[in-house]
Amino acid sequence: MTPTPIREITLPDAAAFQRDVVDGYAPVVMRGLVRDWPVVRAGDESVEAIAAHLLGFDRGASAEAFVGAPEIAGRFFYAPDLKGFNFERRRGSFVDLLRYLTGIVGKEDAPSVYAGALETAQMLPGFAEANPLPLLAGLDAPPRIWLGNRSIISTHFDASDNVACVVAGRRRFTLFPPDQIHNLYVGPLDHTVAGQPTSMVELNAPDFERFPRFREALAAAQTAELEPGDALYIPALWWHQIEALAPFNALVNYWWNDSPDASARFDAMVHAVLTLSHLPPERRAAWAAMFDTFVFREHGDPAAHLADGQRGVLGAPTAQLRQYIKAYLIRGLGRP
Repeated sequence: MTPTPIREITLPDAAAFQRDVVDGYAPVVMRGLVRDWPVVRAGDESVEAIAAHLLGFDRGASAEAFVGAPEIAGRFFYAPDLKGFNFERRRGSFVDLLRYLTGIVGKEDAPSVYAGALETAQMLPGFAEANPLPLLAGLDAPPRIWLGNRSIISTHFDASDNVACVVAGRRRFTLFPPDQIHNLYVGPLDHTVAGQPTSMVELNAPDFERFPRFREALAAAQTAELEPGDALYIPALWWHQIEALAPFNALVNYWWNDSPDASARFDAMVHAVLTLSHLPPERRAAWAAMFDTFVFREHGDPAAHLADGQRGVLGAPTAQLRQYIKAYLIRGLGRP
């Protein structure tokens, strides 16, 4: 089954990006968006050239990397018992990480190495100014860099919107809409490979006997392969697998949220799992009606019949109301 290609658009400006991309809540490829970045040009030249470009910003910070045996073939995942993982975490200087990566390029039976989400402001000060992305001007979206050899980051979601820019190597992205979550056979919510829940299905070799509904997810999948200079917008909560395909790969991404409350949404769901998921069906349905009315507003504004000063927690989400609700929740969660 061949996934649908992800939609591609010509290079947008910031206003068009918000209107034509973000507001559409669907993935979009932007070919050549960062083609003029110095780091991309260095990567075109050689692995040594991009390493030199990056080391020009190094100030001695340390970085964590995942390191796995050659046998994992770049698929960083759980151990068979799900208690541990098939790789180990190592911490060292950024310069040592980069030298190690460049030193194993082209070697047979090289270990799988992956360093992700390294904040350039701390790791490589000045990198963002040398390689800017005006498209996201005005957003709180600090760049992060991802380095490694061939790797497979299994299907997961991020709670934030994301623009991922390939700067060296090639990457294949496979995306699934949020409504496919029930077909993805998600692993533990609280014990994760790299911070976010992950599908247990091996996308490149799915076990349909164990995961039969995954065929439905594949029917809804979208895919794109990105070259250096290309970028992909991934909306929050869209599930995605990322494969790095070259002996040396580098990517810069930008996460941002649409609200200061965004980071608490997953926590709210986990609390609902604790308090509601084990109720009898009739009571779960009753609470579903509550959520549909007050949270998802399936029937419109649930407080429309109340004056502005009477709406309490159902009022407009001002900074003052946010603080009030947080204090209210803390008091409630503190009860036995």
